[in-house]
Amino acid sequence: MTTTNEWLDLCSINDLVANSGVCALLKEEQVALFYLPNEQKVFAVGQYDPFGNANVMSRGIIGSKQGQLFVASPLYKQHFLLEDGSCLEDAAISLPVWKTQIINERVMINTA
Repeated sequence: MTTTNEWLDLCSINDLVANSGVCALLKEEQVALFYLPNEQKVFAVGQYDPFGNANVMSRGIIGSKQGQLFVASPLYKQHFLLEDGSCLEDAAISLPVWKTQIINERVMINTA
C-alpha cells in the first residue's frame, strides 16, 4: 500500500468481486468494499454491523430503493445507504463511510 496525501492505495480492482462485497483492512479497521463495474464505482462502508454486533457487512446484498443504492445486512436485514452509511430503518444509526476512487485499476480510499 502507498499513501499520497490523504489517499491510500488500498487494493487492485481485480481483488474485488463485481456487484458484491469484500472486506479489506484499512490500518486497524475492517472496511466493506462494494464494486459496481457498470458505474465504475467502489463504495466503502464500515464492516461492523451495529445491529448484529459482528463484522459482516461485506457479506450483505446490494440493492436499491428509490434510486439509492444500499447494502442489506446479512444478519437482521437492515438497509444501509452506500453513499452516506445511513440506516433506512433507524435514522439514529449509520455506518462509517470513506470516499473512494479508481485510478489505473487501483482502489484509492480517502483516509482524511
